[in-house]
Amino acid sequence: MASSSNNTFDGSIDDTFDQYFDQHFDKYFDQTFEIFPSDHGNQEREKKKKKKKIYIERNREEGDSRLWDDYFSETPTYPHNLFRRRFRMNKGLFMRIVNRLSNEVEFFQQNRDALGMRSLSPLQKSTAVIRVLAYGNTADGVDEYLRLGASTTLSCLKNFVDGIISLFGEEYLRRPTPADLQRLLDIVEYRGFLGMIGSIDCMHWEWKNYPTAWKGQYSRGSGKPTIVLEAVASYDLWIWHAFFGPPASQVTYYVNGREYRMAYYLTDGIYPKLSTFIQPISLPQSPQGVLFAQQQEAVRKDVERAFGVMQARFAIVKNPALFWGKVKIEKIMRACIILHNMIVEDERDGYTQFNVSEFQEVEDNESSHVDLLSSINMPSNISNMMDARRIIRDRQLHQQLKDDLVEHIWQKFGHNQGNN
Repeated sequence: MASSSNNTFDGSIDDTFDQYFDQHFDKYFDQTFEIFPSDHGNQEREKKKKKKKIYIERNREEGDSRLWDDYFSETPTYPHNLFRRRFRMNKGLFMRIVNRLSNEVEFFQQNRDALGMRSLSPLQKSTAVIRVLAYGNTADGVDEYLRLGASTTLSCLKNFVDGIISLFGEEYLRRPTPADLQRLLDIVEYRGFLGMIGSIDCMHWEWKNYPTAWKGQYSRGSGKPTIVLEAVASYDLWIWHAFFGPPASQVTYYVNGREYRMAYYLTDGIYPKLSTFIQPISLPQSPQGVLFAQQQEAVRKDVERAFGVMQARFAIVKNPALFWGKVKIEKIMRACIILHNMIVEDERDGYTQFNVSEFQEVEDNESSHVDLLSSINMPSNISNMMDARRIIRDRQLHQQLKDDLVEHIWQKFGHNQGNN
């Protein structure tokens, strides 16, 4: 009897507990799911509020007015020398660029918005890009002074480099014309290297934000990925970036009594022994070889000087590249070369060491000249291309030209050796 009554008592307690637990669990469950949709909706609304872009009233008209008063008014705050230092070019050249961009590129044309307020001026946009190129600043580095946000600055940079390439690339990244070739030949004749039209070398631009899968393709001994620029430069620091290969016109020159009909470049020792490349003598054993090596290395500094000057003018190509796209990096490099050549043309008379007019007065005595008729009349067929290829790869011709240049340099400058 005792055990029977105890079992009945225990069962009633279990049933009561189960009912109590189910009642309260259902109540709590229902309350929870009634609150959940409203909380979830509130959270979504909060996220949307956080994602909303903050509008900043930059007062761009004030930035435009300040820029005009500082540099472009009749009585600017900063004189010409400070403009030249900060813009890397003379004011006349900068205004020429801005005028072409504002007239021919829609992005740089100033308009009014729906409220009748003027957009950013061409001067603001162009100045922002020049500051980024010249100082290597980040995109928002010009915000406080010029009143441009980071995204707007990057958009200005993209449209600026596209405009520079399309408007000025044909003129300032051109192949040498016959007049250009003749001027180069006249100068190098005075320097002792008859038939030489420039020096060729490479410049490495470190690529910081490179795709990881491409690291091996763009790395060298240092282990840091770089993009290589190979270019030809002349004595006046002009970079003939688009010109590589035999000259467009036939050239005739005489060295040590022999006639040659293909111009050449001065290079360092890594280039192959072709008739269009003249390398230095690595271990000269004779006085003639020593003098030739000294002169060749001195003249070949033209291309290294050109790279150094361009990197000093535009720090963006000296600092590691922060862009992801290789095409964008290439366009920036091309635009910097075009701007560099425009500055060289504008200021060439101020720093070149040679007066070309002195050489033009004695045209009858020139040892080197451009054959205009032969370059015009020569057809572009496979036979001529194969002949040119055979001449370029002729090692015997390469060595003969080099030996003749060694003798010519000795005859021209050897008498000064005894005075040193």
